[in-house]
Amino acid sequence: MEQLLFLVIFYLLPTLISSIHNSTTGGCAIIRPPRDGGIRYRGLTQEQIRSVQILPVDYEIEYICRGSRIIVGPKVRKCLHNGTWTDMNQISRCLLVCPRSWMSLENGRVALLPPGQPVEGTVLHYNCHAGFLLEGFNISHCTKLGKWDSPKPFCFYDSNYTGKKKLYIGALFPMSGGWPGGQACLPAAQMALDLVNNRTDILPDYELELIHYDSMCDPGEATKLLYDLLYTEPIKIVLMPGCSSVSTLVAEAARMWNLIVFSYGSSSPALSNRQRFPTFFRTHPSATLHNPTRVRLFQKWGWTKIATIQQTTEVFTSTLDDLEERVKEAGIEISVRQSFLTDPAVAVKNLKRQDARIIVGLFYETEARKVFCEVFKEKLYGKKYVWFLIGWYADNWFKIKDPAINCTVENMTEAVEGHVTTEIVMLNPETVRGASNLTSQEFLAQLMSRLGGKNPEETGGFQEAPLAYDAVWALALALNRTVAPLRAKGWALEDFNYNNKEITAEIYRALNTSSFEGVSGHVVFDAQGSRMAWTLIEQLQGGSYKKIGYYDSTKGNLSWYGNDKWIGLGPPADQTKVIEEFRYLSQKLFVSVSVFAGLGILLGIVCLSFNIYNSSVRYIQNSQPYLNNMTAVGCVLALAAVFPLGIDGLHIQRSQFPVVCQFRLWLLGLGFSLAYGSMFTKIWWVHTVFTKKDEKKEKRKHLEPWKLYATVAVLLAIDVLSLLIWQIMDPLHITVEKFTKEAPKEDLDVLIQPLLEHCSSEKMNTWLGVVYGYKGLLLLLGIFLAYETKSISTEKINDHRAVGMAIYNVAIRRLITRGEWQSEQQDTLKTGSSTNNNDEEKSRQLERENRELQKIIQEKEERVTELRNQLAQRQALRSRRRPSVPNQNQNHSVPSSHAEPPSYSPATDKQSLPPSFSNSSDLYQGEGKLSRNNCHNSRLPLLYK
Repeated sequence: MEQLLFLVIFYLLPTLISSIHNSTTGGCAIIRPPRDGGIRYRGLTQEQIRSVQILPVDYEIEYICRGSRIIVGPKVRKCLHNGTWTDMNQISRCLLVCPRSWMSLENGRVALLPPGQPVEGTVLHYNCHAGFLLEGFNISHCTKLGKWDSPKPFCFYDSNYTGKKKLYIGALFPMSGGWPGGQACLPAAQMALDLVNNRTDILPDYELELIHYDSMCDPGEATKLLYDLLYTEPIKIVLMPGCSSVSTLVAEAARMWNLIVFSYGSSSPALSNRQRFPTFFRTHPSATLHNPTRVRLFQKWGWTKIATIQQTTEVFTSTLDDLEERVKEAGIEISVRQSFLTDPAVAVKNLKRQDARIIVGLFYETEARKVFCEVFKEKLYGKKYVWFLIGWYADNWFKIKDPAINCTVENMTEAVEGHVTTEIVMLNPETVRGASNLTSQEFLAQLMSRLGGKNPEETGGFQEAPLAYDAVWALALALNRTVAPLRAKGWALEDFNYNNKEITAEIYRALNTSSFEGVSGHVVFDAQGSRMAWTLIEQLQGGSYKKIGYYDSTKGNLSWYGNDKWIGLGPPADQTKVIEEFRYLSQKLFVSVSVFAGLGILLGIVCLSFNIYNSSVRYIQNSQPYLNNMTAVGCVLALAAVFPLGIDGLHIQRSQFPVVCQFRLWLLGLGFSLAYGSMFTKIWWVHTVFTKKDEKKEKRKHLEPWKLYATVAVLLAIDVLSLLIWQIMDPLHITVEKFTKEAPKEDLDVLIQPLLEHCSSEKMNTWLGVVYGYKGLLLLLGIFLAYETKSISTEKINDHRAVGMAIYNVAIRRLITRGEWQSEQQDTLKTGSSTNNNDEEKSRQLERENRELQKIIQEKEERVTELRNQLAQRQALRSRRRPSVPNQNQNHSVPSSHAEPPSYSPATDKQSLPPSFSNSSDLYQGEGKLSRNNCHNSRLPLLYK
């Protein structure tokens, strides 16, 4: 037991040490080269190679063989992060190559098993064409010495053979590689060949034979095989490549040999370029055939805005370019276009950020899993989103465990639910018998028999097998149609060689006009040689795909089952739906303001009536009643503008809105001109008169009313003229203004776009600038004039400092408190006093001064009485002394117009006073108030200090 344990430790210890060393150093240990070969270490010298034991991650080594040996198996290995080299499960060997001349047989065919290089272990199977007999061994093996174990046989002509002539088709079926479509397509093509060759009505004098190789869907390998096909006998009349990358290479080179190229599995849109690929046809429709179907579905569901995300490969870029042209013609916008190379995370985030809803995804199956893992993380799925994918993924593609993603199967299933796929119809859904006299279901049954019971899902190219079957039939029917035209020209199909353009041209014309029913549907080609076919539309419902319709792009017919299901109530919107909502004036506010405006208008009418009714009153007359009437009318017009300003689309039609706009403008403009213009005229006239020199002031105190009215008329004319010019040159019209979108309170996928209707014109700012500038200057000038004339009093315009309703408040107050109108002198003085001393403090000060003056007057009256008594005594004494002398003192004491009696009487005291006090008693009014008009000028300074 101890010895056994020792042996185990002895053998396992180096491996454990090596793995521990690799994991700690982050590299790979040097491996041994294959036998008869070596290793090329890139970037290392011989000394470094001898000393190094661990190579870094991502370092690549290359195997090389000695002599004429070649590498079979991986030629290059790369160091991985886990400390191992790539493809270690595959052995790399240096083997000798057997002579290639054994691989071709004149008048016969050679099958190479396994396909690839003729190295050790390769077996050749020889067969002669019809009419020839094989001489020699029909099997030959390649030995480890690089030699075949049997001589090369040959085919000699059978003089007794009277059968069909051979026509050879050179085919490249991808039996392995990225798309092993040949696994099912090759048996399907052989089925078609057997049926064609057994038909007596198709190519009765010829037999079609397929010479095929495995291209591995690799352009490099295909280049070498194409060389073998072209430069080895027999001559091939047509070439049949498989996948797009190989077809691109073959179709571009084939025109040099005047060969028709017919593909059964190429979908790249780039192959539709007739200038680059002039002899190319295919039964596999171009990937762009999905686009008409997608556009039709966009139109069916009412979408006008889509987004795209693509893997950056040529086939998807070309498809997307074609889609962009088609949706543009249909009036559909691609609002977001994202692409990625390997990691779609950033692209998916951009779709989310830019509110993409209808998304077309173009990528391979492996990248599709990466995309939808990110879709799940970003929540870019559900009732608001629809994804359009390619339909040739495996049905369970989203359930396959993929180490490249970190999402569970449940996450992926949730993210992909409801997406729509478009897939080329490769099997006729209808039960019809076409050119081969087989229905699509009968074809599938025979194909399954040829496959030997293999699982179709595990057989590469099973979906494309009907296309390969119909490709052979299309070639056979086209060649059959060329027999008669060629015979008329003295040619035959067997005369074809790589320099004969006439036969190639006839085959081209026959293929270009092909039209027949195949197991894949109706076979017809467009101008670019691509198959026109139906498109199957499916939707993922509950984790499985359901057919929801077909689309025939040749006729534009959509066959719809009506069984589409959506997570929400129906197909989602292509963007956040914006609901336009007009905002109108609050009716409560409008009614409230209208009531106040109506009261203001009523008050204006009352004031206007009052002013007209009392126009004969001197106080009203001195306030220029016509100007006051203009002010009242202007205020009424301005207040009336409230009503059209509150009228909007809720009350009237859009066609009537410009009329309301004009009403607003004219009412406000004329109202301002009348109301403010009349007041401005008063202030302007007062300023003009009372700021002149004293000698000119008296001349201008005579007021001519027509000049005031003319001033208002000029201001009004300016407004009317400017409004007319505005209305004629740039009339007002309705304008809808948009505001910031608002989200509703409910959980709805909508936004509310508030809209507001208002009046505007093309050069609204210019006109408003002119009007505001003119009226603004007028207002500033009015303020200046009012300030300059604030202390001036004039009887001609006794209210020039009262504006608006103040003049009516003062007038009404006068009527209530006085009950009657005073004389012109008294009213003028009192108006001046009240306007100069409208302050309460000044009023109280005047009352105090009046009381002091009353005391002084009483003292003076007592003194006057005493002096009169003394004067009377003196006059009596003088009259006794000089009776004949006239009383001169009396004449000098009293005015000549009055005859004073010698005795004192209160009624006549005033007339006997000196001139300075002759009217002193007039200082008293009915209520004891002081009248400043009747005071002597010498007393005025005392009253108004």
